Amino acid sequence: MKPAMETAAEENTEQSQERKGCFECCIKCLGGVPYASLVATILCFSGVALFCGCGHVALAGTVAILEQHFSTNTSDHALLSEVIQLMQYVIYGIASFFFLYGIILLAEGFYTTSAVKELHGEFKTTACGRCISGMFVFLTYVLGVAWLGVFGFSAVPVFMFYNIWSTCEVIKSPQTNGTAGVEQICVDIRQYGIIPWNAFPGKICGSTLENICNTNEFYMSYHLFIVACAGAGATVIALIHFLMILSSNWAYLKDASKMQAYQDIKAKEEQELQDIQSRSKEQLNSYT
Repeated sequence: MKPAMETAAEENTEQSQERKGCFECCIKCLGGVPYASLVATILCFSGVALFCGCGHVALAGTVAILEQHFSTNTSDHALLSEVIQLMQYVIYGIASFFFLYGIILLAEGFYTTSAVKELHGEFKTTACGRCISGMFVFLTYVLGVAWLGVFGFSAVPVFMFYNIWSTCEVIKSPQTNGTAGVEQICVDIRQYGIIPWNAFPGKICGSTLENICNTNEFYMSYHLFIVACAGAGATVIALIHFLMILSSNWAYLKDASKMQAYQDIKAKEEQELQDIQSRSKEQLNSYT
């Protein structure tokens, strides 16, 4: 009976040790996650997805509004249609590139996080690793400046649609609604330079303009451009966050390389000292 009780106690002890080992392993794995890089990656993916998805649909809606109301002649807006189509293809490339680039930066964050170095034991940095980290810092800085330009550019259609929407609100206001002056309130899309001055009709006034503002294409395009602009702003914030993370990681790698060189020199000196001591002991033993 006693051996059976001892066996059960040993099994319970082993199970508790296994549970403790699994818990410690989970804590160790969670400690190795670069949370700053993870947050920046999620923000970058979200911003790029909003900009690319909403921007693509909003551009298609803008072309439909121009063709139906502001430029009935196809040859007048042929160049604009080609530019918008090219921008839609560029959006596909931006989405693909940043999906890959975000994953690479997240992997680089795993590589250079101090928690990951502790998980894998002894860590030794190389000149190649420091060069790659420096390259990511420079590339992220360039992309951040470029996305600042994209953010500013994405605000242009928001400004245009806001002007049209505000004009429609003036038409709907009680002070002007139903009066003869309503038909004198117009929007000339040609003044923005997106269609030529000889485009017909180019200018929409009064109740016709109000009907345009009530269409689903105008409503969706306006709000999608706002979301796309917000997505571009989120991407800029994510790239700034990435830039701070990469700069700190590069500084850590630089310090780690210096510490590594110091430890190598110290180990070499200790080994030489041990060799001298061993030779001295051998000489003393030979005399005795």
